[in-house]
Amino acid sequence: MKVDISLAMSGPMGAAERAAELAALGTDGLFSFENAHDVFFPLVLATATTEVDLMTNVAMAFPRSPLHMAYAANDLQELSGGRFRLGLGTQIRPHIQKRYGSVWEKPVAQMRESVLAIKAILAHFAGEGPFDFRGEWTTHTLMTPNFNPGPNPYGPPPVLVGALGPKMCEMTAEVADGILVMPFNSERHFAERTLPALDRGLATAGRTRDDIEIILEVICAVGRTDAEIAAAANGVKMLLGFYGSTPSYRPVLDVEGWGELQPELNTRSKQGDWVGMSELITDEVLHTIAVVGTPEQAAAEIVRRYGHAADRVCLYFPGYPISDECTAEVIAAVKAASAAAPRASAPNAAD
Repeated sequence: MKVDISLAMSGPMGAAERAAELAALGTDGLFSFENAHDVFFPLVLATATTEVDLMTNVAMAFPRSPLHMAYAANDLQELSGGRFRLGLGTQIRPHIQKRYGSVWEKPVAQMRESVLAIKAILAHFAGEGPFDFRGEWTTHTLMTPNFNPGPNPYGPPPVLVGALGPKMCEMTAEVADGILVMPFNSERHFAERTLPALDRGLATAGRTRDDIEIILEVICAVGRTDAEIAAAANGVKMLLGFYGSTPSYRPVLDVEGWGELQPELNTRSKQGDWVGMSELITDEVLHTIAVVGTPEQAAAEIVRRYGHAADRVCLYFPGYPISDECTAEVIAAVKAASAAAPRASAPNAAD
């Protein structure tokens, strides 16, 4: 199981240097995410200083043209020497409509179309099909030679989708090269909802799990001492309160029997009571959705929960300071625990 960590930057300035520092910690890959800056620019700079894998986690698909994303992904694939993955995401309706000024109608169908359009465009660049994609939200039928970059020497980059709900997971398994399982998750939800949905999508498309890359995103509250772990736990509780207030994440809480927590968190979020939201996140919720402990304890729990299915894990350390030394220990511990626990059939989360 490979390990990815965030290239957490406030914009592209310094991204090349920071990417080199993080790569030296032993990570297999770095990912960027949408914040107050463009998701692609830090990765462009990172290609100059690292030899690890690079990924958008995630680029918002609906506000972007599939052609724009195909160009960006194709260029990053070449710049990185074939180490790039294009991770796509939906965001939520208010942000897509009110922040991006874009269209949100049928998110699963829209994402399917985005993936298929990007893959069709990349295939055309590779000389494997016509430039002729006609969809409900996007159409691509005109490509003259001077706008075609031609075959990528490293092949087309994989296209992945960030997914949580069963319909999005099914669709992802049908058409994408991989799935980024969203970090607000639990062992039970993954076993009872995510994996069955993936298997249904794979069966529909006549594929197997070997045909897609399964990447688990995991929120970690990690420290070397009890005081560091407590500080990390408090930071993570703030994030879990924010995530849990969103209706789209209620199914995770429902599976655990905590569904009524979501509207309580949502009410407090509208009141701006961020501290009160974190206080609603009990230690049981914390330990169920995040992993908590020393680097070795966190690594063992990650592998126990997800090692039977995950090809990679993306580790998040949100809301608290963590040293590079501690981060390196977590990465090494996950790799060691994974190597000592070969992939096997999924455990029954209900046991």
